[in-house]
Amino acid sequence: MPDAQLNGIRIHYDTLGDVGAEPLLLVMGLGAQMIQWRPELCQRLADAGHRVIRFDNRDVGLSTRFDTAGTPDMATLYARAAAGDAFEVPYTLDDMAADGFALLDHLGIGTAHLCGASMGGAIVQCMAINQPQRVRSLTSIMATTGNPTLPPATPEAMAALMLPPAADAEAAAERALAVSRVIGSPGLPQDEDDIRARGREAFLRANYPAGVVRQMAAIAVSGNRFDALTKLTVPSLVIHGVDDPLVNVAGGLDTHAALSAGGDAKLELIDGLGHDLPRAVWPHIVKAIAQRTGVA
Repeated sequence: MPDAQLNGIRIHYDTLGDVGAEPLLLVMGLGAQMIQWRPELCQRLADAGHRVIRFDNRDVGLSTRFDTAGTPDMATLYARAAAGDAFEVPYTLDDMAADGFALLDHLGIGTAHLCGASMGGAIVQCMAINQPQRVRSLTSIMATTGNPTLPPATPEAMAALMLPPAADAEAAAERALAVSRVIGSPGLPQDEDDIRARGREAFLRANYPAGVVRQMAAIAVSGNRFDALTKLTVPSLVIHGVDDPLVNVAGGLDTHAALSAGGDAKLELIDGLGHDLPRAVWPHIVKAIAQRTGVA
């Protein structure tokens, strides 16, 4: 897996599929490394006709860490955001969106299909807002517009997200399972051994909880993208779980409503799906993305 110096930082990435296939940039969510786009899922997307590109967002995985930026006080930040006060954060979602375009530049790709999950969905929304001429299609999975009037996460989901960081790989495995039991899909099969293995793998690869807080700060100051999304005309797809306790399904409906205002927007609501991407939904997701990107 190569590294690239771009946008003033180091980005770790890899690609899969034919170089001449339809480029599909995958952007992962809060604190999640690129390996959360599971190899088997990426292979299915490549087999469908995509050149799959995944990368570690800044401050997570093997990409640049912003140690010198310090750790924001999230309680103070949320209070100031609620009051409408301005404040500075180490970086914004727009900065993270610029990382995605810089990676495409590095690979010599002028336009691409974009797909993001959770915070990654917000990032690809920003990419499309900022440079729509470079976007072939937009897929937003379990994300929201940032509209502050939407229903919040359940208290249980927020508590799971804020569990203390793990001290070792085995604790990370159990933490991953504990989080999954709260925010994962209640109506779909779950492989708990695989969930533990993924938690263990992520810890051993690049455990870095400090970056999660700075990414949370970027989300907190991102604002409401609804109006900007209504101006987009790119083909789009919104995928959301009906049973998502972290990003309520209303977030997906709001995203679809915004994207429908100016363009061709498809909506896929999946019963039983929570805030995760279990193996059981991969065929559904791959088919929906392939149809939206025109390779199906």
